[in-house]
Amino acid sequence: MRSVKPGRGPSFMGGIGAVGAVIFGIIWMATAAEMGAPVPFVLFGLVFVVMAAANAVFSFRNAAGQNRYSLYDITEEGEEEDPLEERFGRKDVPEEAEESGAGSGEKGGFCPYCGARVEADHAFCRSCGKKL
Repeated sequence: MRSVKPGRGPSFMGGIGAVGAVIFGIIWMATAAEMGAPVPFVLFGLVFVVMAAANAVFSFRNAAGQNRYSLYDITEEGEEEDPLEERFGRKDVPEEAEESGAGSGEKGGFCPYCGARVEADHAFCRSCGKKL
């Protein structure tokens, strides 16, 4: 499996954009309150600020942190670990592979990591090299 992660530069630029969105939300709230706009308009600005602040924290942490979050959770052994795997636990074999009985002594099957056909007596996948 492979890991698709955003680069540090795009993450940092996303953080800068989120800070701009926070500033816009604050201006929106102040202007709406000053003009006497209905309460939902002011609350919209507050929701906008909270969402933008969360995006800024995520983006800056992803840009500056040692471990970055994956766009897709398909990391491979030996690569930079996905921080969410550490927090929520890790399951080495996908559920689909357990259900299909891949590599469990049946007459053939499929590799649970790359999906290539494997024989029952093989200890390693010929395609990706992972232990079955």
